Amino acid sequence: MSGRKTISETLHDGVGMVFDAEEVLYEEGTGHHQLTLIRNPVFGKVLVLDGAVQVTSRDEFIYHEMLAHVPLAAHESPADVLIIGGGDCGLAEEVLKHRRVGTLTQVEIDASVLDFSREHFADFNAPVFEDPRFRVEIADGAVYAAETDRRFDVILVDSTDPTGPGAVLFTTEFYRNLKRILRPGGVVVSQNGVPFLQPDEFSKAMKGLSSVFETATCYLVSVPTYFGGHMTLGWSTDDPNTLSVSEETLAERMAGIETRYYTPAHHRAAFALPRFIETLLENAVKS
Repeated sequence: MSGRKTISETLHDGVGMVFDAEEVLYEEGTGHHQLTLIRNPVFGKVLVLDGAVQVTSRDEFIYHEMLAHVPLAAHESPADVLIIGGGDCGLAEEVLKHRRVGTLTQVEIDASVLDFSREHFADFNAPVFEDPRFRVEIADGAVYAAETDRRFDVILVDSTDPTGPGAVLFTTEFYRNLKRILRPGGVVVSQNGVPFLQPDEFSKAMKGLSSVFETATCYLVSVPTYFGGHMTLGWSTDDPNTLSVSEETLAERMAGIETRYYTPAHHRAAFALPRFIETLLENAVKS
């Protein structure tokens, strides 16, 4: 097809995805990242950061609902929540649907990413910036975790993959600092990649988490634009009871919150792992 404009995701060696670009809406190096926004006929607006798809307006709800609602519904009292990363603010939108959340702090390294997302993804993140519970810290997430005096009930690490500026968010030192600022009974959820294509990255992250937290496991989400099969979200806590909350209790805590992907039944089922991921997890925890 002569003259067709496309953009390629280059995250994985040897394989990738190509998106038709009906329109290139934005393209710029921000100082921390190379950022491109296109309009695709299937996925709508597609944000690509350093060659990796970060978010699309068509399927963002899947990843953001599972990253937010699983820990918040499992926690008895998620009063204070921290997001590290999450510059598109789709995760913040889902967190703030929970009236049990009293404060939400988001730490983002690049202010221009927030400004960009506020302009281009207002269709899903506009309510965030009007909510008095929401505050932003422009800082390196690893440094913030090491230095802050604040404590949190739930910490959500919505990071890029473990390359470039995001690499420090996959280190054991960072996980230790997350535990330091997590209140007793709290939960940390982290983006741990696609094990089929990133087995080493997944194993390294789970090994680090299991060396710091009493309970370290993961649950699954299937996002069409995160190529390669199941994406894993790491679950780290010193309270294993957070893994056994009943569907009835989950439903009570989610009352009044509209979702398009999350359900209490799927919450429970997401922790049932395919054998190859279970084996990777078991080997990582034992090593």
